[in-house]
Amino acid sequence: MQPELPNPPSDAEFVGLLTQSQLSLLLYVRSLLPGEADAGDVAQQANAKIWEKRADFALGTNFLAWSFAIARFEVLNYRKRQARDSRLTFSEDLEQTMASELQQIDDDLLSRQEALRKCLEGLKPEARTLLMDRYETTESLADFARRIGRSAGGLKVSLHRIRATLADCIERRLATGAAR
Repeated sequence: MQPELPNPPSDAEFVGLLTQSQLSLLLYVRSLLPGEADAGDVAQQANAKIWEKRADFALGTNFLAWSFAIARFEVLNYRKRQARDSRLTFSEDLEQTMASELQQIDDDLLSRQEALRKCLEGLKPEARTLLMDRYETTESLADFARRIGRSAGGLKVSLHRIRATLADCIERRLATGAAR
């Protein structure tokens, strides 16, 4: 009896899967290379390797797990190249443990991100604008309040209420599975 050959996706299907996984893949690589400015480059190398190996992927299997395994090897290759540096490096066992734990965290992170996006859409437009403006500026709270003509105390209370509303909304969506 011959072993079953993988059922590779078409190029269009594969591009769709690869495109859909970009944020997860980048977060995964960044989590394995904390503080490394080259994490984006390693993620791109992983993308190139994933594309090279696309014929090995079988439709119906877990694309994220498969692509994370390839990305993990790209991270290990990167670390080998960096081994000449005297930086702190993790043992392979520790990296494997971190990789498996981070994969679980990643699923939760994506669900939370999607819930946040939907909850932001549900805010009143003025609340959403206030929150987005506050996070887009590097001004102090007092300077930001002065610029928009509000008291710092009143602004602080408003932002706290908006954040609490978002946190409640996110938890409700996650609890009901309506995050995605």
